[in-house]
Amino acid sequence: MEMGRRKHQGLRSRIRSLSTEIRSKMHQTTATPSLSLQPSAFYSTATRSSKRAVLCGITYNNLKELRLKGSINDVKNMRELLITTFGYPSECIRVLTEEELDRRFIPTRKNIEDSLRWLVNDCRPGDSLVFYFSGHGSRLRDYNNDELDGFDETICPLDFKEVGMIVDNDLNSLIVRPLARGVTLHAIVDACHSGTILDLTKVYNSLQRKWEDNSPPSGVYKGTNGGLAICISACVDNQDAADTYAFTAGAKNGALTYVLVEILKKLPGPTYGDLLDLIYETFDDVNQSRSRSITGILRRLFDNNLHLSQTPVLSSSAEFDVYRKHLSFSLMFTIMK
Repeated sequence: MEMGRRKHQGLRSRIRSLSTEIRSKMHQTTATPSLSLQPSAFYSTATRSSKRAVLCGITYNNLKELRLKGSINDVKNMRELLITTFGYPSECIRVLTEEELDRRFIPTRKNIEDSLRWLVNDCRPGDSLVFYFSGHGSRLRDYNNDELDGFDETICPLDFKEVGMIVDNDLNSLIVRPLARGVTLHAIVDACHSGTILDLTKVYNSLQRKWEDNSPPSGVYKGTNGGLAICISACVDNQDAADTYAFTAGAKNGALTYVLVEILKKLPGPTYGDLLDLIYETFDDVNQSRSRSITGILRRLFDNNLHLSQTPVLSSSAEFDVYRKHLSFSLMFTIMK
């Protein structure tokens, strides 16, 4: 018992040190490497790995009023994290952005859905899958009685105005239901209204430190085929998520993505509970720092870009002890410890 207490205290000390380090980088410019994509090599159907990922970042440059500036930075940072920290083969990471030369990887609705099918196709015990999305999210009225709050959550593909949004029901069917026993999926969704974007049946209440039931009132099945799905979302369903300058000078990032990547680069195997605590603590520290340094007319001009009024959400297809189970995008840390 005493050894466990000392171990936990040591981890919390590392977390506090890491929070200080993230804050110290807030005014630095972060250079991200070029993706240097070669689709003919990266997306060969002959290539199979137990670690696969789909990373989607959309700037909506075709829609001036909806344009985002941080999505490409987010995808680059997430890709680098998966390759350098968690050993994902670059040829098994599908990247969808407007910068892709191969038209199959422009983030249209069809291409996103095709890539998600590729992600889970022929999944087997031991597979570790990642779906990452940075872009706009929204809500639609639910007419199927499968949402506790009466709204379906959505992500917005590049062509959503022409072909519609991808709703949580679709994402659940595409990448949750097919997960076979022994397969783990992590979804990280940095978008507005993304709290229950996969329609997972368990949502963690960080204030009360307990899981809450998110099962659909209709009784329709939202689970897996024996595997485990875990989602980390940027905010609760009725909140917006920040595309912000708060962390880097002259470059925008999704707030959740930036903090998550910085944590996992320095602390690759935190428990899910410690990860959430550190994200919340960093957001609070950023807000307090900005409140002290920005006043009056500057606050009115810039507060939307610098203040983080979002609460990240952890959801899962099954309950687990968040302070015992360690997060990793490879399977060595996903067992109970």
